[in-house]
Parts: sequence; structure tokens; C-alpha cells
Amino acid sequence: MDDSRIWTAALVVIGDEILSGRTQDKNIAQIASWLGVQNIRLREVRVVPDVVDAIVEAVNTLRARNDYLFTTGGIGPTHDDITVDAVAEALGVDVVVHPEARAILENYYADKGGVNEGRLRMARVPDGADLIPNRYSGAPGIRIGNLHLMAGVPDITAGMLDALTGSLEGGAPLLSDTVGAWVPESEIAGLLMEVERAHEGSQIGSYPFFREGRVGANFVVRSTSPETVKSCIDSLCEGLGEMGYDFTPGGI
Repeated sequence: MDDSRIWTAALVVIGDEILSGRTQDKNIAQIASWLGVQNIRLREVRVVPDVVDAIVEAVNTLRARNDYLFTTGGIGPTHDDITVDAVAEALGVDVVVHPEARAILENYYADKGGVNEGRLRMARVPDGADLIPNRYSGAPGIRIGNLHLMAGVPDITAGMLDALTGSLEGGAPLLSDTVGAWVPESEIAGLLMEVERAHEGSQIGSYPFFREGRVGANFVVRSTSPETVKSCIDSLCEGLGEMGYDFTPGGI
């Protein structure tokens, strides 16, 4: 592990059903959480339709400016599952049937009617790719370069993430701490900006809420340095106190 820099990832969520609202995406949160454990930050997410040109553009843009790129959706058995074709086009390689993937599918479907044309589509990969195991439904994910093509079904995606655990290089872990206060965030916006600017490498997120007829907010400090996190929290608490606001370490 290289603790000297921050490693980043991006995610392309692929599917007309996501953009139409018919399906609610659950993969962003679980991939972001998993990446955090691997000491990799999810820096950006793009949702695109089942259109080759849109997928190609997103893949080429995001893989170039991040250490890793993940995609979800579009690697199934139907005609509109075009992620493999689009990624192959983005990389400038052919689509081939992976022999190990074919063997996995033939074994999985041996007592389920065998491999047909649709099922065999799930053995197609961009030439040169490796496989990501899928313990749930047989059809593997795909890994090529810094790209990881994963299923759109959240449970299957989770299994693929488990299979990848520990296999990606990460950097400095992102640390955090929280302080909460019963105060409208607009009243202390200046304090938040002042404290963040005074602590290089820190980020302060403000998360307002309304409870029990009162307005409050939790302020989350993030940094790769434990000393910076502590100093930032101390400064926030001091500033809140000087402004006459009670505060709760750890958040409300």
C-alpha cells in the first residue's frame, strides 16, 4: 500500500431503467463504502443510457483521470446488454468468448437447460480481460486494465466486490470525526469556511437536519491526517462556543 498519495475511482452506472426511475440504484453507496475500506476514494459517478457512444465517452473520460473505473449494468444475456461491446470499442480491442467464462456458464447451467445463445453472451469479454468471480449466478464480472465491469443487480455486485477485496492498491485512508450543534448552518457558514481554510488537506461537510421542531446540523471533518482532523474539530468547537452555540462531539 502506498500511503503517500490518494487513490481514486469513478463509477459509470449503465441502464435506461435507472434514468427512467423504474429502478432505484443501490450500487453507488455499496461501491463507495467498499472502496473506502480499500483506501480508495470514489471521486465521481456518471449515469448513462444503454447507448454505445455514451458508454464509450464515459469510460474513456473517467478511466483517464482516475486510478480505477467501475461500471455496473449491461453485462447480462439480453440484446440491450451492450457494456462489453462498448468497453471493447473504448479500448480498441475485439470482443471474444472467454474460455474460462464459457466453462463456468456451462457448469452452472448444466442442470438448468444448458448454455444457449443468450447465456453464452455472458461469456463475452473485451480481448485480454480477466474474470471477476460471481458466486451467485455464475456469470462472472470482467477486469481489464483499470476497468472493472460488474453486474447491475446489487446482491451480485456485492459478491463481486467481495471477490476483489484486497486485490486493489490503495493509498492514504480518509479519516473523519463529527461535531453537531443545534444551529442553522447558514449562521456559521463563515466559521466553517475559515476553519477549513486554516487546515490544509481538510474537508468539512455540513449536513443539516430538522428534528423536534428545531434546526441543527452535523459537521463532518475529513482528512488523511489524524492531527489535522483533531485540530479542525477543536477549532470548530471553539468557534461554536465563542458564538454562543452548544455543540455535541460525535454528532447529534
